[in-house]
Amino acid sequence: MNTQTRTEHRIRYGMVMDTRKCVGCNACVLACKNENGTPHGFTRDWITTTTRGRFPKLSMEIRSERCNHCENAPCVTVCPTGASHITDTGIVLVDHDKCTGCKACIAACPYDARFIHPAGYADKCTFCNHRVEQGLDPACVSVCPTESLHFGDLNDPDSEVSRLVAENEFKVLHPEAGTRPKLFFLV
Repeated sequence: MNTQTRTEHRIRYGMVMDTRKCVGCNACVLACKNENGTPHGFTRDWITTTTRGRFPKLSMEIRSERCNHCENAPCVTVCPTGASHITDTGIVLVDHDKCTGCKACIAACPYDARFIHPAGYADKCTFCNHRVEQGLDPACVSVCPTESLHFGDLNDPDSEVSRLVAENEFKVLHPEAGTRPKLFFLV
């Protein structure tokens, strides 16, 4: 009899965004809108530019932002219908058929990553779950000309995202919120 126990690998998807490489070209934003059919006037991801200092000692950080797919997702906790949920792979999704458009999740999100779709449900970045299930990267990652976006399994120590987080200085947005986001910004 084999007494060894098998440890099952649990996938935990996350994203790394390298602020040192991003030029703010918006290719990720356009790819997302095209891939997901996001209505005009709405976006699931966006570019944020932060300038610090005073001339001549200025610094600028460009970030591609979206839902942080938090492990302690307040949007999931406050959802009265269970429409907002976390998949087995750690991706936070909204079941459009269950969503009533009450906006509780929008109010709870510290990242302002959700909006009400014109059809009446909450919408947001899905890490292109439909692509990920086919073994593809999210659309934003696949088109980034500077390769500043990286996606993969944070639980796999050999994955690119795990190595980038382990080997580089990074930050997460709003750490004080205690959401344990899975979107890491290399600085």
